[in-house]
Amino acid sequence: MQMIAKDKYIKQYQNDLFVDYLPFLENHIIDHENGGFMCHANWKGELLDRHKRAWFDGRGIWVYSFLYSHVKKDVKYLDVAAKTVDLVFSNRPTNQEFWPWMYDEKGNDLELRAPDIYGNLFIAEGLTAYSQAIDDMAYWNLAKDITMAALNKYDAEDYSFVPHYESDLSQFKAPRVLGHWMVFLRIASQLLAIKEDSELLALTDRCIKSLLDHHLESHCNLMVEYRHHDLSAMDEPWNDFVYIGHGIEVAWMIMEEAIRREDKGLYDKAKSIFRRHLEVAWDDVYGGVFHECQHIGKNDWILDKLLWAQEEVLVGLMLIIEHSSDQWAIEWFEKAYQYTVSHFSLAKYDIPLWNIGGNRWVDFDGTGIRIENYHHPRHLMINLLRLQRL
Repeated sequence: MQMIAKDKYIKQYQNDLFVDYLPFLENHIIDHENGGFMCHANWKGELLDRHKRAWFDGRGIWVYSFLYSHVKKDVKYLDVAAKTVDLVFSNRPTNQEFWPWMYDEKGNDLELRAPDIYGNLFIAEGLTAYSQAIDDMAYWNLAKDITMAALNKYDAEDYSFVPHYESDLSQFKAPRVLGHWMVFLRIASQLLAIKEDSELLALTDRCIKSLLDHHLESHCNLMVEYRHHDLSAMDEPWNDFVYIGHGIEVAWMIMEEAIRREDKGLYDKAKSIFRRHLEVAWDDVYGGVFHECQHIGKNDWILDKLLWAQEEVLVGLMLIIEHSSDQWAIEWFEKAYQYTVSHFSLAKYDIPLWNIGGNRWVDFDGTGIRIENYHHPRHLMINLLRLQRL
């Protein structure tokens, strides 16, 4: 039986997190004066602008709060989270609206585009972790309130969401979105891990049911991204649109919630779904996973490779290795990890980061326009902790 090279991976994960990644953010991306993350930068750490986004700041609060609570209790990490909390509350919207899409370094709305639900949800996730880091349930309550207010907007008949995919949007009238259920589930699960709550438990039940009973299509055994508001199937081409990176990501989140509930049946079902999405998304010619299939029936794939999708594979596989030691997961982890490091790590260019994406071959163009501040550190932290527990 193949065994995971635990000590080797622990050493590498620690180096990638503490030697390479965190110092780069500290030196170039974090606004230590005003709070927040200026993620629009090149690989040298040179800022392309000083703008900030609700997405990135909410995610950054989560990363640095989780880092402090679970990985290393260094007060400097808590200080980054605290200053970013102050920044996002300086431009908190009124009347349950969404946080601004993008703002300047002081928090002033730049009004570059309409905000969306994800900004609020990532801020709620950040506050969930922050409440645990500072042991203050007031932030837990805020996180729940923001989440439930976003859910109310999502449930409204006039909810508006415009995807970034270019196509006919006539069907998008208050759609149900896999990515929305995914983030709602992730936040509610983390809130429940801190404190039991009947409303949040009902929300996790609803997310799981919507995903497994409606988004999971029987004709291909894959999760489609979009459904109508009543969860009925959309017409072509959207009923065959599989944003498979989200399918991989949400499958491990369902597994994690199943573990929290001690529900082996749900865990096994989610594990099977995870494996199915991984095997379908894998590029058998060049390696790595694709993240988007525009039409599964026509086998019409977007061929670029994104780092976050590779790292969600690694997170899910390590979860399975920790909790059920499946041989196939160990073998897949070795293959996926080797691919990801060899194609996305920029160490060979003396850059202490990983490329966020590229074409099918992940050719490196030497520039860079954004520094990843969520999926990458989340992968490094979660897998490091899982490896240490093995």
